[in-house]
Parts: sequence; C-alpha cells; structure tokens
Amino acid sequence: MTGPSPARTAEAVQRAAGVIAARQRGDLDGAEALLTAFPTAAEQARAFCLLAELALGILRSQTGQTMDEVVRELNLLVEQALGAPPP
Repeated sequence: MTGPSPARTAEAVQRAAGVIAARQRGDLDGAEALLTAFPTAAEQARAFCLLAELALGILRSQTGQTMDEVVRELNLLVEQALGAPPP
C-alpha cells in the first residue's frame, strides 16, 4: 500500500496553510470550506502534521535552537495561551 502522491500531499499542505491564513484574516467561512475540502480526516491530519513540521523546522533554522528547544518553547506558549499552569 502506498501513500498519497507528492502532488496530492503538496496540495493538502497548501490547503492546511490556507486554513490558517483564512483564520488569521478573520475569514472563518473560508477556513471551514477549506477544512471540509479534505477528503478524509487522515489526509487532513497528515497535512497539518507536515505543515507543523515544516513551520517548526523554519523556526529552528532561524533561531539556531534544537527541535526539542523549539517544541519546549511552543508548549510553554500554548500553556500560557490557554491559561493552563505549567507542569
């Protein structure tokens, strides 16, 4: 069994980035339309996972941090944003 083609994967990641861009500009209907355009939940999850890996990789290369450091910092920011106490 093979995975999706590179072209299909690229399209899915671009769609995931479009969801985020739409949300940032306040276009919640557009974001929802892009989300529902994913054929399966698994493809949606793969696309957002790859997008996150790419974004974190860019951040890592820009800051010179290790991926573990970037993820640790991200976790702290998520906790702050959600008002959760750190572990």
